[in-house]
Amino acid sequence: MTRLGFALTALLAVAGVMEPARVSAQAAAVTVTGAVEASFPTGASFNGVPLRGLTLGQGLVIAQDGSAKGQFQAVLLGTSPLGAAQDVIVEGEVRDGSFTADGRATFSGTATVNMGNGTPSLVEVPFWVTASTTGLKLSLLTTELPTVTVSAGSITIE
Repeated sequence: MTRLGFALTALLAVAGVMEPARVSAQAAAVTVTGAVEASFPTGASFNGVPLRGLTLGQGLVIAQDGSAKGQFQAVLLGTSPLGAAQDVIVEGEVRDGSFTADGRATFSGTATVNMGNGTPSLVEVPFWVTASTTGLKLSLLTTELPTVTVSAGSITIE
């Protein structure tokens, strides 16, 4: 199964679990779902790992009061110092969010980050995402990664 196929399957599972949350959310709540692939521009890196792209799955609800509930999962496709693939896995719990009239959603929370090199995972890592239907920007810790444009899959904000 391709990474995008896996991400879509995971997203459907998350969306099924989150459906009751949508019903209880305020009328003006916004849902953000998506499973995408995207490429980073040359020079992008996180914690010393050069990055070439990412895959992600997300499913969350943002209430009008700024609270949010859901999941954000990304695999940052990187390269180790020896030239081998080094995937950095980000598994985040969304807690806060906002949305704009022009269709963008911003959300944040904390994540567990597995650097993909055998070292212990980083825990309680703050993350922020700004998403639109065409791309997103991810920040982890104090690292603001470049904006990526969706090359496969989709992001829905409604």
